Amino acid sequence: MASLSPATPAAPTAPATTTGAPGITVNGRTVDLTGVPAWTSALDVLRENGLTGAKEGCAEGECGACSVLVARPATDGAAGTTTWTAINACLIPAASLDGQEVVTAEGLGTPEHLHPVQSEMAVRGGSQCGYCTPGFVCSMAAEYYRPGRSDALDDDHDHDDHDEHDHEHDHGPNGFDLHALSGNLCRCTGYRPIRDAAYALGEPGHDDALAQRRDRPAPEPVATRVAAAGGSYARAADAADLFGLLAEHPDAVLVAGSTDWGVDVNLKAARAPFVVGIDRVPELRTLEIGDSSVEIGAALTLSEVEARLSGRVPLLGQLFPQFASRLIRNGATIGGNLGTGSPIGDTPPALLALEAAVVLASAEGERDVPLVDYFTGYRQTVRRPGEIIRAVRIPLPLSPIAAFHKIAKRRFDDISSVAVGFAVTVDGGTVTKARIGLGGVAATPIRAFETEAALEGRAWTKPVVREAAAVMRREGTPMDDHRASAAYRSAMLGSALLKLHSATATRQEVGA
Repeated sequence: MASLSPATPAAPTAPATTTGAPGITVNGRTVDLTGVPAWTSALDVLRENGLTGAKEGCAEGECGACSVLVARPATDGAAGTTTWTAINACLIPAASLDGQEVVTAEGLGTPEHLHPVQSEMAVRGGSQCGYCTPGFVCSMAAEYYRPGRSDALDDDHDHDDHDEHDHEHDHGPNGFDLHALSGNLCRCTGYRPIRDAAYALGEPGHDDALAQRRDRPAPEPVATRVAAAGGSYARAADAADLFGLLAEHPDAVLVAGSTDWGVDVNLKAARAPFVVGIDRVPELRTLEIGDSSVEIGAALTLSEVEARLSGRVPLLGQLFPQFASRLIRNGATIGGNLGTGSPIGDTPPALLALEAAVVLASAEGERDVPLVDYFTGYRQTVRRPGEIIRAVRIPLPLSPIAAFHKIAKRRFDDISSVAVGFAVTVDGGTVTKARIGLGGVAATPIRAFETEAALEGRAWTKPVVREAAAVMRREGTPMDDHRASAAYRSAMLGSALLKLHSATATRQEVGA
């Protein structure tokens, strides 16, 4: 691999020209990926090339010490522009960044010429041991450059003495969204000075090269082939190319954001002889809102889906902020969450409540499978060899009462002990339709059919809901594990339904 010095930062001006040799443009210079095994993370490649600001902390995407910036297509509807997106470099295969532009903490500034984010972190005491600081800086820089962020900037406000109650919760007077840092962990400094640094940031200067870069298109996807003895990598150019690769390598591992497989690579030494990247396959990156359905491409990241839907599906709007962290959502996909078949994934309970269907595609054609029929056992599904998840289809109209309840040990960036998705229709005080999806209480995500039956056709009143809550406590086959006991999981199911009624019932119904 080519040597890359961290001493002189340089903002990328254009993607590296693809001449057959795979490579990443890092801080304006090219890092060669020739011969890099498919399981090698971007973090490892960066550190091998002298960029040691990004570090491995947890190795599973929970601490953010490995955060870097990637130039991605803008999600705000501005065609031909770029958004600087923070991702976990410890999870994503380096080969999946072929042809893309990356900026590390070293590329933002130097000790002699600090970037505004680095400067605010320094002067406001946002760093002690410094281990986590470069990751915080990169995540903070992504929010610093977020289009529209500075629209909320109050030039007359004193950033050193702000009243947080004067502003939207978790948003600073400068429009900074603290949830941009939800995937970054600090063990020694404490978060107040880091928050102060975030809230003190102004607008990027007119001569800021990274700000100027936003006005040009992000690099086009590159059809990648990286052959290596430890495991080869290929990024498919389109669906036809993808099916051809799967025909040649039926046991290939499919990765998009690699937020699941990347953890296995780091913590379980998982290896694969052939990995296929599907994150930029155009047929998997569509989002269509029609009269009868909403169809979401399987390879769109959760952040992209959230931005493009813009609240159009309220149940998903409640889900997204509770799904891991912004760093993870910038890589994770709905297709990946369903593809693992995990019983504790966060999207299945919501999608079950929405009566979603999975669109499965192969070289022979497509088929729609209701999500309720998709899971067949623990991490097992109806997906056949050579088949991929192309999209998820949500039927319209949506039920007016929707909620996503996640019970976990931490409020954010945690795995569910129990997750519940609700979609309920009440007409004239009577429940005409109830759909409830559950996660974490069985070997697969399930629908709460008995609870739905206990609600439909009956009044949306507290006595009825109490009866249905007793039924809901018996749904599934919850078990004891290190996250929660079976008794606790059952109790949380009943409480979730009571909480939904309390939040949605009229004052007269509450008193019934």
